[in-house]
Amino acid sequence: MALDLADYFPILVFMVIAGVIALAMVAGSLLAARQKPYSEKLSAYECGFEAFDDARRRFDVRFYLVAILFIIFDLEVAFLFPWAVALSDIGVFGFLSMVGFLGVLTVGFIYEWRKGALDWE
Repeated sequence: MALDLADYFPILVFMVIAGVIALAMVAGSLLAARQKPYSEKLSAYECGFEAFDDARRRFDVRFYLVAILFIIFDLEVAFLFPWAVALSDIGVFGFLSMVGFLGVLTVGFIYEWRKGALDWE
């Protein structure tokens, strides 16, 4: 089964439409929103505390915890896409394997929720 470039045309159309929508949103934001930058808005914010402060002071690690948990669950959800594409080929075993994977993921989510890892206050 040989593939030619015509098979990839729908992907190209999708990417062009996505690019046009993204550019339209940015342009609409620039046109519709008030552009009044000030020093606080332009300051670097990365970790929940002032960047230019005493390096020896204690800081809150909740930001990092939430970020790591987000990355972990985001990567685990990314496994769903190839599974959904190949679902017709992998059969019942593949389906049950993913149900088990999602079960473990759900148990982990409930555990961290009960432990309060997702609470900010």
